[in-house]
Amino acid sequence: MNPSSMLSATEITSDRLRLRKAHDTDRDGLIELQTDPQVRQYLGGPRPRSAVEQYLDAIGTTSITSNPGTFVIADKTTDRLFGTLTLDRRSADLPGHVTEEGGELELTYLLRREAWGAGLAFEAATAALRAAAGELPDQPVLVVTQTANERSLKLAARLGFQHMSTFEAHDAEQTLAATNLHSFPA
Repeated sequence: MNPSSMLSATEITSDRLRLRKAHDTDRDGLIELQTDPQVRQYLGGPRPRSAVEQYLDAIGTTSITSNPGTFVIADKTTDRLFGTLTLDRRSADLPGHVTEEGGELELTYLLRREAWGAGLAFEAATAALRAAAGELPDQPVLVVTQTANERSLKLAARLGFQHMSTFEAHDAEQTLAATNLHSFPA
């Protein structure tokens, strides 16, 4: 596996969604994602609004999605931001891997509360994984989430990820689940 091979798509569409690069108009939605206590419940809690604003001021809103495989999840019709999705390499320095060398693809996503329960995370993840399967060699894909995050674990299972192990990180038990990229045919 070549850890440098990443998803090159800059936009991916599905029935209801458009995964795209960030626009300046996404700023308020991105701030909401980082400051909402329920959205960040399993991610170390909400961040202070002033810190998020300062960060966005320093790097620019559009820089949030400058890395390959990093997207805003937006409504296909209105272009309103629902959340973010990243398909990136999991650092070998972190716990939770299925290969000895690490660097596997890792799927992460975050949705505004208003977008919960409508199948949007499933649709966005499926679209991104299908796009990746169409251009990258078959390889493991990981999801790592707090074991207490039952919604995320159910979504991972619905996507076909299999429970591999648990480990401690960030003062909580984490669950590692994996699947193969080519189980998402383009």
